[in-house]
Amino acid sequence: MAESMKISKSGSVEVLRARLIHSIVLKDLDLSWDGIQGMSHNELGGILKIFGIKSSGSHRERRQRLWLHLNFDSRRMTIERLAEMDRDELHELCMRLEAPLTGNRTVLMGRVAGVLTNQLNGWGRIKRSLRRNGLKLSVSDPVTKAQENSEDDFEIANIDFQMDSPIAVIEDAHDSLILGIDTLGPDIQRDLRIISSYASEIDRIVGTILRGCGGIWGEGQRELMLRISKRRGWPVNDEAVRTRLARVSTDIAEIRGARIGEFGRMSSNSLLREQVISESSAQRIRQKMEFTDSLLREMGT
Repeated sequence: MAESMKISKSGSVEVLRARLIHSIVLKDLDLSWDGIQGMSHNELGGILKIFGIKSSGSHRERRQRLWLHLNFDSRRMTIERLAEMDRDELHELCMRLEAPLTGNRTVLMGRVAGVLTNQLNGWGRIKRSLRRNGLKLSVSDPVTKAQENSEDDFEIANIDFQMDSPIAVIEDAHDSLILGIDTLGPDIQRDLRIISSYASEIDRIVGTILRGCGGIWGEGQRELMLRISKRRGWPVNDEAVRTRLARVSTDIAEIRGARIGEFGRMSSNSLLREQVISESSAQRIRQKMEFTDSLLREMGT
């Protein structure tokens, strides 16, 4: 089949399978790096399932996994192989894997290695269950579909968001807050330096918000982060400062395993990510409202 379609047969069976799926099943999709960046959380999950690899995880983890699967052989792209790469190659990998770009060759290698470790067994080879049972293309079974859709929620439910992030994550957050500030005004530089000194505290606040919101991170959670920061007296009045703090907070949330997306804006008294369609939904929202109010009181002290 590959020969008839003039598709390269180099690489492992898994690499060839990915090329065939890309060329035949998903030929109308832009699966370049730029195309992957523009895909939604759910779109990425569906595409990863078509390739037969792990489909859960944060938005960024899904983008990383799909790009790795389409461009590398998992048996060759190993941590040991990184030692053979020069700084320019590692810098390119960091850019494609959405990792910080600052630092020497050793630092960049560590960041790529961190992504590969996090994505271990998640790409390159199809799931054992698919190899054993094949893809099921029958008419959708409500129970089966519910189980598939709950895969992400199951993994999120088992994450301890209260644990502090690794020191490397804190250092990256600090560096990201002050990256390129020389081009900004002196007041903004001062404010960002002050906020960067709270990097470890930002990490803990993000963890607390994720715990209270069931692992969800969207517009409402970013707003809550900014409100807590203001309650604490941090200098977040300038829009440039707020934007950078929100972006860094989102990066931390992704690294912590949050489910990233737009789940509705948060009003002054509530965290809403879905419509009230049942009494149980209303109860969940009331609990989130109470959590938000208590968190704001706690963080403001």
